[in-house]
Amino acid sequence: MGFFDFLSRDIAIDLGTANTLVYVRGKGIVLNEPSIVALDRNSRKVVAIGNEARQMHEKTHRDIITIKPLGDGVIADYEAAEELIRGLIKKTQRDYSGTIRRMVIGIPSGITEVEKRAVRDSAEHAGAKEVYLVAEPMAAAIGLNLDVDAPFGNMIVDIGGGTSDIAVISLSGIAAGESIRIAGNEITNSILQHFRKTYNLAIGERTAEEIKIKIGSAFELEEELIATVKGRNLVTSLPEQRDVSSPEIREAIAEPISQIVNAVRRCLEMTPPELSADILDRGILLTGGGALIKALDKRISEETKLPVYVGEDPLTAVARGTGKILEDLDKYSNVLAKAKR
Repeated sequence: MGFFDFLSRDIAIDLGTANTLVYVRGKGIVLNEPSIVALDRNSRKVVAIGNEARQMHEKTHRDIITIKPLGDGVIADYEAAEELIRGLIKKTQRDYSGTIRRMVIGIPSGITEVEKRAVRDSAEHAGAKEVYLVAEPMAAAIGLNLDVDAPFGNMIVDIGGGTSDIAVISLSGIAAGESIRIAGNEITNSILQHFRKTYNLAIGERTAEEIKIKIGSAFELEEELIATVKGRNLVTSLPEQRDVSSPEIREAIAEPISQIVNAVRRCLEMTPPELSADILDRGILLTGGGALIKALDKRISEETKLPVYVGEDPLTAVARGTGKILEDLDKYSNVLAKAKR
């Protein structure tokens, strides 16, 4: 039995910097795991993928390395990305035998043709016969059940791990867009640096991520929060813990949050007047993991004077959209770019 025997016929993938979601035609989203691969340092053989690799991340010994194949929303390590796609698909297809016929993949709207080709090549090497690419804001809009064909504007702000994609969508196209490589990972890194500079405390990436989720905010909270943080003191080299407040973390992440808000403003400045009028009526929709940062909707609303809403289940919006496209390729053919072999 060869590798291709494990692959489904039609799948859609939200290939994210932080997490990858896999949608199987007729079944829905069947997998949502971290975009991490663990390799044997000497043989380069895969030790673990996804959740199992995430558990090893920052806790490995010298013979095992963990790699995040995607950086800023694009493939940074070609071979590891291929192993990630192959391994995650294999996890979903234990009960199915067949080859991949079609694959729809969500990509950041601002990536280059070379970066698109890297995504396409990885998908083809994982067994896909036909590869289709769709901009993530478009996929998110479809996933949120917006009428992307209609002649009015919908504004989507998709904040992932590596990129923030802002787009005004009308008539199945992006009428105005802005894509920056500042998103969830940059916010997490700001928290890491804050503890290092302020307290001489080294904390892990997972700890910083937990702080971001628990008490990170973009605007004043009605009730401010406190969290206990554990790490290693850089002066004494001993374990240490301390309490931090949400206002302190808000200050620490202020720079990347401001850059995301400024990107939203730039996109609004590029938007044609008639579509701007639609956005005034319909508001701005936030999707992606970054949409869950506390009070980010309030901060953007305060800065733009527009209504801002967090989309339903923002973490899966892009995956749901790529899945809907996969289920009806004819209907959505005008939003796709077929990656020719």
